[in-house]
Amino acid sequence: MIDQYIGTRQVSELLRPLPGKLVVVLKGYPRLSETFIAQELHGLELAGMELEFVSLRHTTDVRRHPIHDEIVAPVNYLPEYLHQSPVRVVKSLLVVISKPGLFKTLKHFLSDLRRDFSRNRVRRFGQAAVLAAEWPADGQMLYAHFIHTPASVARYASDLLGVPWVASAHAKDIWTSPDWEITEKLASARWVVTCTSTGHHHLQSLAADPGRVHLSYHGLDLDRFPAFDRVPSVNDGSLAGSPVVILSVGRAVVKKGYDTLLHALALLPPQLHWRFVHIGAGTELDALRTLAEELNIYEKIEWLGAVDQTTVLSHYQAADLFALACRVADDGDRDGLPNVLVEASSQALPCISANVSAVPELINDGENGCLVPADNAQLLAKSLIAVISDPKMRHRLGVAAQQKVRSTLDYHQSIEQLVALFADQWDSDTR
Repeated sequence: MIDQYIGTRQVSELLRPLPGKLVVVLKGYPRLSETFIAQELHGLELAGMELEFVSLRHTTDVRRHPIHDEIVAPVNYLPEYLHQSPVRVVKSLLVVISKPGLFKTLKHFLSDLRRDFSRNRVRRFGQAAVLAAEWPADGQMLYAHFIHTPASVARYASDLLGVPWVASAHAKDIWTSPDWEITEKLASARWVVTCTSTGHHHLQSLAADPGRVHLSYHGLDLDRFPAFDRVPSVNDGSLAGSPVVILSVGRAVVKKGYDTLLHALALLPPQLHWRFVHIGAGTELDALRTLAEELNIYEKIEWLGAVDQTTVLSHYQAADLFALACRVADDGDRDGLPNVLVEASSQALPCISANVSAVPELINDGENGCLVPADNAQLLAKSLIAVISDPKMRHRLGVAAQQKVRSTLDYHQSIEQLVALFADQWDSDTR
């Protein structure tokens, strides 16, 4: 549980400029769905670290969060597809031929390619070559966000350059990567940090040296999500002119379980008045709209699409209840601890979610939220009915949720942990 986790080191004295530049490898930047990454990177800059971003692809988001405009690090976009930048790729390959780590890199790459014979694998090698050829003169260490493709690029570039690399692992990257690949990356990286106890235990089980795997919850920037004094409501859904507002924020993808949530909403009794607001884009959005029409609940739903963090905050404060029906997808993909549950809880908004992955590390059923089994629309509907019709319960759960987040999930603690890890690594490299 989050409230049982205590950081291993107090490092406020380390919040000062550190030597060298940290080169951060990202799958895409900036991304609306990855506010937790932007929050961390901004925190590292405020802690005095100089960053440069390397992105494997350009963003497709048309909006940005305000925090993205506060981050000053430059971004170098690698060729997303090698054939689109042949001159750049060939020039980079000619440069890395002379690198002392070339044979080590080829050995690792060919070993990986035998087990994963794919264009994606070749692309990561080519991107690593470009990264190595364009390496900043003051670059000192590589830091990959996600242990799947960004970490592959970081590992190959680390071999080529002879610089250390570290990584942050999250959710999909942990659970959809083959065990052999994670094991080898854990052996190659100086350390890996992950954001849930569930992921921490899994990664440690795959590591030859479990001490290289560190647990650090992302937490929340409580200045951006100030405490919200929610006025107790008397709305129990009995009045057609005053429906209870149910909010959900998340990408419309399989692991979010929105089809289950829509089926649960369709099971609510007709005398219970509600309105559902969804925020987020995603590949399943059209299918979900079609499903809502088939279930005859489309008129009760507002689809807002992707919006910035400021708008999301206003919807947390305006809603009565938050719902997210997480599941484990057939390919193993799943959430870690969805950041939206932390955000909603910070605004005293009671949450109903599924008892999967790391969600129980935040929500204790009946104490600061409600948990139901995944993919069970009937039990989810039963929980929705109970919370919608009992405003006193909503207020009690919301207050407890806010207290837990504000007492245990201040993101400054995770920034201090990361700065300490980076400082220790820099110190050991200069001894």
